[in-house]
Amino acid sequence: MADKDVTKKPTRKTSVQAETISKKKEIKEQAYTGKTRDTDKIVQKDEDDEKSLLKDILSISGQGGLFKYISQARNGIIVESLETGRRMNAFASMKVNSLKDIAIFTSKEEIPLEEVFKKIYEKENGGKSIDHKEEPAKISMYFSEIVPEYDKDRVYVSDIRKVINWYNILQGLHILTFDKTPESTEESKGAKQEKKDKKS
Repeated sequence: MADKDVTKKPTRKTSVQAETISKKKEIKEQAYTGKTRDTDKIVQKDEDDEKSLLKDILSISGQGGLFKYISQARNGIIVESLETGRRMNAFASMKVNSLKDIAIFTSKEEIPLEEVFKKIYEKENGGKSIDHKEEPAKISMYFSEIVPEYDKDRVYVSDIRKVINWYNILQGLHILTFDKTPESTEESKGAKQEKKDKKS
């Protein structure tokens, strides 16, 4: 499972470091004046971050559960436990990862964690997943149904347990509210039309 530490690179923009208005203004000005080649990518990345359901959700090494980013602090960030509501300081020496930046290794390319959550969500029809404390064989088999191509040499059972546990926490708090895909919307429209035709 690939992840990125968001506390050890304070100069780089991450989902847990609020970008200042002046910085955003600078990026927009560069876009208008053409002073940077990657401006479109920067602006697009910023828009994608805003759309992500996981942009402010964090995992902290050594701490159970998940946390929500609250604000920047002098020596790190202030976070709030999603389960207890308790706030604490996450210092720069602690390994903090935004779930938005975590991906799962596969035989082809990495799959963003949010996409994996969406697959579980669709499999369970928006409901809860299996218990993350199930037997290793059952855990692995379940995940194989979600991501058949996941890299079994680099994604361990402990990683899968984390993913399933995180999904259940977020699902229980109604944070995972994925929209229906255009395909499913079209299918539902077709089903409705078919029923209508039968009645007539």
